[in-house]
Amino acid sequence: MNPITETTVPNGHDRAAGPETTNRAIHRAAVNKANAQHSTGPRTEAGKQRSKMNAFRHGLTGQTVVLPTEDHSAYERHSQSFLDQYHPKDATETQLVQSLIDTSWRMNRAATVETNLFSLGITEMEDRIRVNHPEAEAALAMAMAFREHMRAFASISTQSQRLARPIQPRPIQSRG
Repeated sequence: MNPITETTVPNGHDRAAGPETTNRAIHRAAVNKANAQHSTGPRTEAGKQRSKMNAFRHGLTGQTVVLPTEDHSAYERHSQSFLDQYHPKDATETQLVQSLIDTSWRMNRAATVETNLFSLGITEMEDRIRVNHPEAEAALAMAMAFREHMRAFASISTQSQRLARPIQPRPIQSRG
């Protein structure tokens, strides 16, 4: 194990940097902290509502389960179907079922976003491909759409896996 040296940056970043880089980083952190003291955040209810959505990108994570563009009554029907199936008896069961409701709603959204992204990509690419075979043109347009939007598809996949992880059954491990 290597001993900690005096040139080690406290936050672990840029360990090979010299003392001048360390001093700049410490100064920048102090300036940022001082600037943050001037921020009071949103003051009106409308501002608070807007601010709540600042980090919104894809709607697969975060506090908002039903997005403003989604049908709230569809979410209610979705919820009721789970409640009818599981009949939670106490607070713990209710919490677990609610978690399952919200997670499955978000997973359905992820699948919809992925389908819509493919549809958009196919529409964008269909004029660029001419092989005089409709199925081949659609398949090639889909491949091009995937290639064009690979990062978006990877993000959807990552978020879907994160959503699914807590509700996937885990294998029972032996104790011996």
